Parts: sequence; C-alpha cells; structure tokens
Amino acid sequence: MPKVLIVEDDEVIAQGMVRHLGAAGFDPVAVGNGSQGLARLRYEKPDVCVLDLMLPGVDGWKLIETARSEGIGTPIVVVSARGTEHDRVHALEIGADDYLVKPFSMKELVARVTAASRRALRREETPRGELIEIEELRIDPLEVQAYVDDRSAELTPTEFRLLYQLALDRGRVVTRDELLQKLWGRRESHRDRTVDVFVRRLREKVDRPASTHTFIQTRYGVGYRLEPVAKA
Repeated sequence: MPKVLIVEDDEVIAQGMVRHLGAAGFDPVAVGNGSQGLARLRYEKPDVCVLDLMLPGVDGWKLIETARSEGIGTPIVVVSARGTEHDRVHALEIGADDYLVKPFSMKELVARVTAASRRALRREETPRGELIEIEELRIDPLEVQAYVDDRSAELTPTEFRLLYQLALDRGRVVTRDELLQKLWGRRESHRDRTVDVFVRRLREKVDRPASTHTFIQTRYGVGYRLEPVAKA
C-alpha cells in the first residue's frame, strides 16, 4: 500500500485524514509537528506527504524548503487554511506539488493524494526514454535531470516532468488544462496558477542561465511550447 505521511497538528483533522486515506487503500501515518514530519520524510521515504503549513516548531514552509534543498522528491500536497493566491503560489514556488484550502472534502483530499501517488509510481516504473538535446539544453530521463550548457539545472521531479512533457511535444502549444491533466491528474479550475508557477521556475532554472537561447515560449491565453529562440 502506498505510504502517506500526514503532518498536521490538529488531531481531529489528522485522524479524519487517516481514516479516509486508510479506507481508500493507503497506509497513512500522522505526526503533529514539523520536526517529526521532516525526520520521517528523510528516513521513511513515504510515497506522498500531506502537509499543513501552520505547525509548531518547524513550520510547513520551512519543511518544504528543507526537503527540496536536500533533494527529497516526495510529492507534497499542502492542506492549509491560508487560502490567498499569494500563499498558494508561494507554496508551489518553493517546492509543493499541490495545494488544498481548508475546509475541503475528504473525497477531494483522497483524489489529490491518489493522483500524486500515481505520478510518483509512474516515475519509478516507466521505462526511461531517450536523451533529448535541443541546442545547449540536454534533458536526461535516466538522471531525471536537465543540463544547461553542461551544468545541472537542479530541477525538482515535478519541474523535470513538466519540462520533459513539453519536450516530447516540442514545437506544439500545450494548453494549461492538458498539462494539469497529464502531470497533476486534474482539470483546470478558475484562477488555477499551478502550471504558470512551475513554468516560471523552469524559466529561472533553464532559460535564464542558458547562453544563447530561451526554450519555454508562451502562447498567451492558451499555454506553452518548448522551442529554442535565440536570445537578443
């Protein structure tokens, strides 16, 4: 059974998550503070982490930043009462994979965790594809990493999946809704900026340091395509 680590200091909410995820076929365990959550994330390698942001000790923001800086690629689904666009965008920017605003239905939580678990499983089981080289950009599925001018872009697993998907569709505009369905397993909702946030991160890590080209191009109001364009 896929292991789910729940980091939530509200015991009633945590136990509700445990019951519903357990009934859905997961193996959930809950801890009540960020320090315990980070320790379990490091050493137990759960398939998915469900994370509240407002935690005693190490808060959720710090936990995400620390995990990603240490190269921990476990999908992190944030659940938080902080529902402003700024909070959602910032959580995604620092390394969260998904975001649910409290109060939410347990059915939706199970659906989001299921999608995250499937993405992680596909990443492990899918045979690696061929190396893709486009000008000074090299995308290596064996390493699950991209290289710009032979230097690692230090992409997270989610960033890599987005770049690789765009590379597979090279030259074609891929809509936000299509990317959300392929990578996050859900349809686009009103003001959902998940794809835009991850594209911005790719531009910082790939386009900005590239010596002679930009790679992520925007079709305004539609989506994105991967195509090398010479820098001015």
